Amino acid sequence: MAKPSLWADMKKTFLLHAISAHFSNGLIPVAVLYLLLTLPTGSAYFEHTVQHILWITFLAIPVSFFSGLHDWRTKFRAAKAPVFMKKIRLSILLFILCTIAVVLRLSLPDVMARQDILHWLYIGVLLGMLPVVTLLGHYGGKLSMQARQQPQKPS
Repeated sequence: MAKPSLWADMKKTFLLHAISAHFSNGLIPVAVLYLLLTLPTGSAYFEHTVQHILWITFLAIPVSFFSGLHDWRTKFRAAKAPVFMKKIRLSILLFILCTIAVVLRLSLPDVMARQDILHWLYIGVLLGMLPVVTLLGHYGGKLSMQARQQPQKPS
């Protein structure tokens, strides 16, 4: 029996949503880590890394969101189960928080050097993204585990 090529196997098993969700959800804890490194050191390098990670995340979230909606509609027939509704709401909240952080950072390049409410809002928004991606991952894991536990139909 011939072994399928890596490319053929990837084409057959490629899951855009899983890849894009893990990508953006994995970047946010890294951004928070660099933010926490910025706070005591005041390092502009760490803060610029946060900024770059935010921009990448800002671009990745819509890919994750729309690929998730596509999978929800095609694989789950747009079922209105609570887990899906929670994931949709959390994804929208994540995009809003990320947008606020990006807008603050772009409109106030010195936001981390300031000592006003916008400085703390920026930090709060970044920290607020962490529990959102944790919950998104939790609910995604629940869906994944349920799919694996259900008996598979013969091909």
